[in-house]
Parts: sequence; C-alpha cells; structure tokens
Amino acid sequence: MTDLVVIAHNIRSIHNIGSIFRTAEGFGIKEIICSGYTPYPSLPLHDNRLPHIHEKITNQMHKTALGAEKLVKFRHCETPPIETLRNQGYKIIGLEQNESSIKLPNYRPHNKIALILGEEVDGISQNTLMQCDYLLEIPMFGKKESFNVSVAAGIALYHLTLL
Repeated sequence: MTDLVVIAHNIRSIHNIGSIFRTAEGFGIKEIICSGYTPYPSLPLHDNRLPHIHEKITNQMHKTALGAEKLVKFRHCETPPIETLRNQGYKIIGLEQNESSIKLPNYRPHNKIALILGEEVDGISQNTLMQCDYLLEIPMFGKKESFNVSVAAGIALYHLTLL
C-alpha cells in the first residue's frame, strides 16, 4: 500500500476540508497537512488560535467530516513542507490541470506520495507547481473545467490507494 500524505494548501472552505478529512480517513491516509489559510480542527495540545475560533471551525468541520477530524493525524504549517517530505522519500505530486500533467489513469503510484491540493478557484500556485515532481490531472468529459477540490481529492485518493 502507498504511504500517502495530503497537503491541503490555501483551501478556503471548512466544508471542503471536512470532506477531505472524511475521505482521507476512508482511504487510510497517513496524515493531512493543512497549510496556508486552510482551516483545521482544534489541535490536541497547543492551539494558538483563540478558543472560540478553533471551536467554531472544528464544529463546522464536523458537519462534513463526521468524526474523521478526530481520527486522521493532521498538522498545520504556514507553507507546505515540501523539502522535508522530499528528504523523507516522498514524491511531491500536485493535483492540477497543466500542459505537463499526467492523466490520472496513466500514473502508477510510488511508495511514498505527498499529494498537494490547491485553492478552490486558482488551484496550486506557480511557485508550488515548480516544486512538484509530478502533476496529475483527472480527465474531464463534461463542459465544466474542473471538479470541486474535495471531489477531486476523493477521485485521486481512490486511484492512488487502489494500485
């Protein structure tokens, strides 16, 4: 089984993050790293946010995570710890539509993957894209150009954990 870490970077919606937690738990993901302004549940020990802020976020997230926020290991970082993960043997993979993207069905997972999910509207920043080892793209057949980030995460995690 692939050792998978999800990096949720600058995702605005608490409900999207809650869905990502629930999906990650279902696929046995090792850890979620919430970076940038991505909301995250209450930290078990030293949560530097005001109590009413982290309680409100955790309660809202629970509506979609349904308890997975208590089961999946997570941490918060200001910036994605790309080099640290790379030094630990992870391949850094961005889920993004790009001219250099590999279609998801054509990608064969490595043993250790850090999957980066980007902003709901603008995706992964150019600077972060340049730090990725690979970019993966989910083929689309309808008229819309992209999936919701939590849906895209579910599709990608299904593929990456299946093989």
